[in-house]
Amino acid sequence: MAIIKVQKGTKDILPSEMPVWHFMEEKANQVFSSYGAKEIRTPIFEATELFARGVGDTTDIVNKEMYTFEKSERSLTLRPENTAGVVRSFIENGMHRLSAPVKLWYKGPMFRYERPQAGRQRQFHQVGVEVFGIKQATADAEVILMAVNYLKALGLNDLSVELNSLGCPECRETFKTKLKAVIKPYLNELCPDCQARYEKNPLRLLDCKVEECKAIYAKPEIQAVIQSDFICEDCANHFNELKEYLDALGIKYEINKLLVRGLDYYNRTVFEIKSNNLGSQNAVCGGGRYDSLVRNLGGEDTPAIGFAMGMERLASLIGSKTEEKTKAFVVSGNMIEAVKLAEELRSKGISCEFDLTNKKFVKQLEKASKVAKYALILGEDELSTNQVTVKNLETSEQKTVKRENIELI
Repeated sequence: MAIIKVQKGTKDILPSEMPVWHFMEEKANQVFSSYGAKEIRTPIFEATELFARGVGDTTDIVNKEMYTFEKSERSLTLRPENTAGVVRSFIENGMHRLSAPVKLWYKGPMFRYERPQAGRQRQFHQVGVEVFGIKQATADAEVILMAVNYLKALGLNDLSVELNSLGCPECRETFKTKLKAVIKPYLNELCPDCQARYEKNPLRLLDCKVEECKAIYAKPEIQAVIQSDFICEDCANHFNELKEYLDALGIKYEINKLLVRGLDYYNRTVFEIKSNNLGSQNAVCGGGRYDSLVRNLGGEDTPAIGFAMGMERLASLIGSKTEEKTKAFVVSGNMIEAVKLAEELRSKGISCEFDLTNKKFVKQLEKASKVAKYALILGEDELSTNQVTVKNLETSEQKTVKRENIELI
């Protein structure tokens, strides 16, 4: 009978890999909680309409990458990202009635049908933060600071922040018109995706990775439009305030006019954080402001900003973590007493194992030395005197103590 294997674009996270995942999750809770963010867990599948309206029907995610299925004549989709789901929950659960800001963080699997590559799978995991209710640049600065400090807590210190402002819908329309005008003579030379984006969402042209398109967008007359200060006075003031806060906080950044992000809901601030760990630059975080998304999904007009990070990419940069050993291993020829002692320790919060197959003492000690910090020896002498010999498996020091007074250092 043929072996059924894991599906392409998915992978098992094995026990030996779990320490680094636990590390990322624990640091997320620790860092984000210090800013007042509360964890939220949303369903893995949502109504397809949520992503079509939220992420945008001009994006590659909605057009090409979603896992969508029909059930009871309803169209459902495995979540390709989690901002739309968090916004849906924010609206549905009346969180707009809470005192602003409302700060939420999440972790969990996402699903996109795309070509698997290093650090990118069809089922992948993200950790992210969403902050609702604050229109001022203070929220932008705090969200960027939160992301930077989380990455630093993971040990990723060689970071670079890239910033851009997409402006508001009004000033962005003027920019789109000018951009389309200078690109129009080259339209037939663009890739099929860019030709489609030209009409539906011209800003996404700047996000194209096709070398021929990038060469066209590098032409002087096109760059002159791209590098122009097209945003209105209010948006410019907002962006300048953000830069002042980041300067005051000591966050180094660069302005990247080509940074537009891949989702339709962004406005004003967009940002990426890159890590230079392992000698090559990797984008590890992306985010931005989405002030119209809550309203577009049926809620009250609510400003918001957030970010997400791919956990597989983070894990590859962090490297492996040493697996924590079990605290104690009971070594005994009397299985009933071994079971009882192990349960006594577990009830006190001490991790403990014993040999389920009742091997000889020497074999049990060999096993204990591989998986535990201490061996708790219950031989005939110990059993007759209600004692336990506690052996430190790292130093080989041991002492015999009363069973009720076991102390594991």
